[in-house]
Amino acid sequence: MERIGVLGGGSWGTALSILLANKGFDLDMWVRNKEQVITMNNTRENKRYLPDVKLPDGFKVSGDMEKTIHNKDVVLLTVPTHGVREALSLAKNFINKNQIIVNVAKGIENDSLMRISEIVKELLPENKYCVLSGPSHAEEVAINLPTTVVSASEHRDVAEYIQDLFTTPTFRVYTNPDIVGVELGGSLKNIIALGAGISDGLNYGDNAKAALMTRGIIEIARLGTKLGADPNTFSGLSGIGDLIVTCTSMHSRNRRAGILLGQGMSLEESVQKVGMVVEGIKTAKSAYKLSEKLNVEMPITQEIYNVLYNGIEANEAVMRLMGRDKKHEMEDIAVNHDYNW
Repeated sequence: MERIGVLGGGSWGTALSILLANKGFDLDMWVRNKEQVITMNNTRENKRYLPDVKLPDGFKVSGDMEKTIHNKDVVLLTVPTHGVREALSLAKNFINKNQIIVNVAKGIENDSLMRISEIVKELLPENKYCVLSGPSHAEEVAINLPTTVVSASEHRDVAEYIQDLFTTPTFRVYTNPDIVGVELGGSLKNIIALGAGISDGLNYGDNAKAALMTRGIIEIARLGTKLGADPNTFSGLSGIGDLIVTCTSMHSRNRRAGILLGQGMSLEESVQKVGMVVEGIKTAKSAYKLSEKLNVEMPITQEIYNVLYNGIEANEAVMRLMGRDKKHEMEDIAVNHDYNW
């Protein structure tokens, strides 16, 4: 029986913990907030982040990180991106080099502009790493609606091990060697989802949103390719798949926040009303800085950054996008990657 320690008690971490516990695995979850620990253990429910979904028997929640991590085969990292470095800095006192780190958060660190795999490599250089990503709302996974994701690692045996660990009759997992592409697809689509929500909040219709999504995946792939990703990854589950679900579903916190922004709410009011972390807000800052640093053209990201941080009105940002110089649609060149995996 596999032993799993989960760091973080948000909706996605809870949904995956339910999935793994229902498979019979030994599972402990670490949650920072003491009141949340007590509530989850007493009610057998994560009332704040995943209400009305019961936690399986034997699913243990505590504020003791050492107990959560000790003697586990896998450490599942589910804290938001901005909390990853702090959580791992605490966890590294208890993690041993044989434990596999599996990340399911989606973002880029603001100050360092590092992806989560890079943070893990810096803090835990001896541990093998895998990222699990794709079109997967916690609310649907928790009630066993059909879902498909991708497991990416530079080690094929690790990707396949995590594939086996998470696969159920309703949760299908593919493998991929492209960590860079999988992480960037999952992170950057949140920015485009904010834009899709803003478009909906402005009542700009389906044509505008379809164009935003299509051109959005182009600039995601443009930055990803610059950073060494395989452009084919962005046609897959962690690319266009995750982009579609995040831009179109009301489960999407990023889209919901965008709708509120488009309707005229302030950034602070929008985040408060959503009530959970909206990863795209911080990721927009990181992606904008990366595009400037690497001289990569990302006009949608730039305008969403302007709306979030420079006080540009949403409708003005749209007009600036529409009024850009004329382009050839196929201006980007695909790069082939060979993997010795």
